Amino acid sequence: MLPPASRRLAVLLLLAFSIILVRSSIQPRDSFVWLLEILPAVIGVFTMIFVSPKFQFTNLVQLLVFIHCVILLIGAHYTYAEVPFFNRLRDIFHMQRNNYDKIGHFAQGFIPVLIVREVLIRRKIIQAGPWLLAFICVSITLSFSAEYELIEWAVAEATGKAADAFLGTQGYVWDTQSDMFCCLIGSMISLLLFTSLHDKYIKRIAEKKQQQQSSSKTKTN
Repeated sequence: MLPPASRRLAVLLLLAFSIILVRSSIQPRDSFVWLLEILPAVIGVFTMIFVSPKFQFTNLVQLLVFIHCVILLIGAHYTYAEVPFFNRLRDIFHMQRNNYDKIGHFAQGFIPVLIVREVLIRRKIIQAGPWLLAFICVSITLSFSAEYELIEWAVAEATGKAADAFLGTQGYVWDTQSDMFCCLIGSMISLLLFTSLHDKYIKRIAEKKQQQQSSSKTKTN
C-alpha cells in the first residue's frame, strides 16, 4: 500500500505533467493564450515542489492537482473556446458555445478546495467544526476564482483584442458569473464526495508523524 503522501507518486506525476506540458507547447492554437493559460499550472506545480520538503500533500490531492493541470494544459493548447471534442458536443446537442471552459472552472473549485482544506487542517490554522470548516474552504476557493476573473479583466484591458481567446466568453454576457458559479458547485461537490476519504489520508499522515517522533525520542533516550 502506498503511504498517504508518496514521493514516488509525486515524481511520476511530475514526469507526466512535464511530458504533457511539452506536448501542449507544440503548435498551440494561440501562443499568447497558451502562455497565459499554462501559468497557473506551472506556478502551482513549482509551489508544491518548493514546499514539499516541509509539507507534502496527500496522494489524493496530488492526483487531483495533476488532473487539474491536464485540464489547464488542454485548454491552453486549443484555447478553451476551441477544444475539438467539446466543439463536437456543441454541434451534436445544438449548444450555442463550446463549454470546455465550464469544465475548467468546475475543476477550479473541485480541486483547490481540498488543497485549502488540507493546509487549514494540517497546519492547524483554524479550529472549526465540519460545517464551518467546509464554509471557510468554499469561501477561500471562491475568492481565488474571483481573483482569477479580475486577472482576466486586467489582461483584457492591457492587451485589447489579443485577450479575446483568453477570456473565452464566446459572446455569453453572463460568462464571468457562470464561471464563478461552476467553481462554487465544484467545490461543494468535492467536499461532499471526498471529505471522508481526505480525512483518512490526513489522519494517516498525522499517525506516521507521531510514529516518527516516538521513534526519534526512543533513539535519543
